[in-house]
Formats: sequence, C-alpha cells, structure tokens
Amino acid sequence: MRQLARSALRPYVCPSCQRGVLAGRRRFASKADNVPEVYDVVCVGGGPAGLGLLAALRASPVTSKLKVALVESQDLSKGRTWSLEPRLYSNRVSSLTPSSVAFLERIGAWQHVDSSRTQPYHEMQVWDGETGSRITFDWTVETSPFEDPRIVATMTENANLVRALLTRIFSLGEEGVSIFSNTTVSSIENGTDYADGPDLSAWPVLSLSPSASAASQPPSRIAARLLIGADGINSPVRTFAGIATDGWDYNRHGIVATLSLSEPATQPFPAGLKTAYQRFLPALGGPIALLPLPNNHATLVWSTTVENAAYLKSLPPNAFIAMVNAAFRLSGTDLRYMLRLEPTARSSTADISQHEDELNWRLQHTPQPSHIPPPVTAVQDRSVASFPLRFRHTSTYISPRVALVGDAAHVVHPLAGQGLNLGLGDVASLSGTIEYAVRHGMDIGDILSLERYPHERYAVNAKVGAVCDLLHKLYNVPGQGPVTWARSLGLDLIDKVPFAKGFLMRQAN
Repeated sequence: MRQLARSALRPYVCPSCQRGVLAGRRRFASKADNVPEVYDVVCVGGGPAGLGLLAALRASPVTSKLKVALVESQDLSKGRTWSLEPRLYSNRVSSLTPSSVAFLERIGAWQHVDSSRTQPYHEMQVWDGETGSRITFDWTVETSPFEDPRIVATMTENANLVRALLTRIFSLGEEGVSIFSNTTVSSIENGTDYADGPDLSAWPVLSLSPSASAASQPPSRIAARLLIGADGINSPVRTFAGIATDGWDYNRHGIVATLSLSEPATQPFPAGLKTAYQRFLPALGGPIALLPLPNNHATLVWSTTVENAAYLKSLPPNAFIAMVNAAFRLSGTDLRYMLRLEPTARSSTADISQHEDELNWRLQHTPQPSHIPPPVTAVQDRSVASFPLRFRHTSTYISPRVALVGDAAHVVHPLAGQGLNLGLGDVASLSGTIEYAVRHGMDIGDILSLERYPHERYAVNAKVGAVCDLLHKLYNVPGQGPVTWARSLGLDLIDKVPFAKGFLMRQAN
C-alpha cells in the first residue's frame, strides 16, 4: 500500500524536459527530514488575478475538489473587511470590460461586488490635444433605437473587487483550501525523492515565512503540483522558473487621484449613464484620462514625465485642480507655461492660486469644444499618487509545473485601461485549461497539459501591449509633421467608419 500511495503521487515528467530544462535552470533542494505539505495548485499573489484564479477553481464542479493554496504577503483580512464612506473612493480603480464582468459573474464573484460603488459608462471621448482630431467610442452604431445603450466598461475600485473575490472564495467552504495571509515566500526550490514519502524532485517546494503579526504559523514548506505566479512585475515565481522577460521603462509616471466634478449642464445620454474622457498631450509626455465614478466623482489617470509628475504632486489642492482642468481645455503651450509656475504662489489680485488665476484668464481666450468633461471642483484628501509606467512581456507563460498570469507575465501602458482585463483573461483561460486537464485525467502540472493556456493568451496579450506601446510613441511626437498628420487622419477616419470603430471596440471587449 505504501508503494501504491507513493506512485499515485509521483508525477510523470518528460525525460527530455527534465534533462534539458530542469537540470539547467533550477537549484535542487537538499534532502530534508520534513516532507512538505502537498497541494495540487499553489498560487503566489493575492491580488485580483490570484484571487480570481482561486475563486474560479473553487466555483467549478470539476476543479472544486483540488487541494489549493494561496500565499499573499499582505493582510487579506483587511481586504475582506474593507470599507469606505459612500462619498470616498480609493484611487486604485480599474475599468472592467463586459467580458471581464461576464467572467466574474460566471464564477459567482460579481454578485458580491458592491454595485453602489461601481459605475458603468456607455461612451468614451478621445481626442488629440494638438490637432483636435477625435474619436467617440460607443455602441450606438450597433444598437437599435429600441435597445438600451451597451456598456463600454464598468469602473470599480480594486479593493471592492478583492473583497468580493474573498467573499466568494469563503462562501464556497474552507475544506481543501488554505490561504496563507501575511506570509512571504522566502525561497522556491525543487523538492526531493523522500524515502518515506512522495517523489517531489520535479515539484516546486516553497518555504514560507509568516510576518511577525501573523495570527497563526503556516507550514514552513509546501509543494505544488502546479505553481501559479500572480505575484506582479518582479515575480519570484518567474525567477524560479527561469522564464525570461523583455521590455523597457517609459520614463513616465502615471498620476492618479480621486476627484469631484461639477454637475454637467447637459448629458449625451439619459441621466445616470456616464462618459469617460481621454486627451492626448504630446507636449506633456502622455494622455490624461478622467473616468467616471458614482455620485459625480471621477478617477484621474494622467501619464506624464517624471519631472511633471513630481511637480503636480507638490501642488496644493486648488492648484492641482486648476492643472487638471487646464489639461482638458488649454493648449500645450499654455500647459507648459503653467507647469513652470511657483507651486505655492498666490494671485496678486485675489485669494486664489496663481494656477487658478492663469487658467481663468487663458480660458477667456481659448475656444472650448463640446466634448470636454465637467470641471473638477475638488480633489479627495491624500488621493494623489503616482506609479512608474513600464512595458514587459515574458518569453513564455509556462514551464514544467509553473504558469504565470497578470503582471507576472505582461505589463502594458495604462492608456487603454487593459491591464486588469488582460490578467482576468489569463485567469479565465488558465482555469479552463486546468479544468480540461482534470476532466481528462491529465497531470495539471505537465507542460503538455498547460500548452492550451499560452496558445489562447500569448498573441492576444502581445497584440494589446504592442498597440498600447505604439499609441504611446505616436502621441509623444509633439508639433506639426508627418507623424502628427498621420495620427490625426487615422483618428478621424476611424471615427467616420462605423465597422472599423466597432471592430476596435469588439477587440477591446
């Protein structure tokens, strides 16, 4: 019986893979007296991607019996009890496409999202800050007059989504699932062939280190039939697997903030249906986007140079608000001038900031288009922050007994708001791949069992990343010239050809 139990746990490993890959790239653990606890799936990373994968596996009748674990360095109990006042919003917000929402509905997580804190929008206005060329993204060309306007995307705070995923996971029961919160992965090695236990020589074995504040001490070592890296851009799982990554830093930062807007005088849609706005600013190093939140709030994502980002973060609230309003209304020349004003200087004629004074004066001499957002009236306290913008893509998403999802596999420019959507698309595909393997009696960690996942996702993610990178480079060429002329012509043509615009929207969804 002991021999039978050992052989049942002993995975099949392709000899050529073991010789050509494992021996060359992984450091083998020495003999250990303690046998690690064995799991079918171990996911490192407790963000939306990692939690989404765990929820998907637990929700499927085919994979619900797998023994799974999740390791997260942050305190997930805080995520489960997260709460803010109704008129306060986190500055970490994502734009979820209908396909992402459909996936969350399918795994039973969307019903736990606080809908009062989400905001669907049905239109997006995008225009060139230098030439004025613009495109409107909406579904009116493919919606009959008798149908409700289709949703372009739904805004939600990441914390709202994390809380919903944790709630869904715990609603499915705790048997067969272990969540190691407040725990870091101190090392990942290949196991060994234990004399009185299973042969784990080709399995990843994780050494776990609980934080000092952790309430309970998890097992010091766990083994994974399949190890999932959902652990971000600096993924330790990717490093262990020896998967190469390529990319570059944009030398740009993204400014985020939570803003209050004035009531719009008119609405392009019935009350309650919102619009998102994005203006490309080549003179300032990137686009600025204003995305709707409930109760006449919005989240700001402004991509600009490192120097401009530092300057904007140094501004007092009134001056920061003036700069945001100016970025949607004034020329590049005016904006460059305002970025040189003393951050704390006051107007000589009134008790307002110099930025407000300049904006008011310049608006008198600047014609305003009809597609600009309502003016910003307030910025939420301590919501202004920044993060570096990068592009990364790994050479592959899988290796024997390892798979990568989300930012561990790819990082794209945020101008299209596709980062989390790509990660959820990875999770939907990988959970389906694992389900297929279980249903057909396959080893879920075998490289042949995993190949379906990168086949479905690699080209899709590469295409989105390449488009975002191209748009970033095109709209960082200031002044008049062939590049400026070509991008403006392209924007105008796409806006005038319904099937082309519809095709782009279907690709994004």
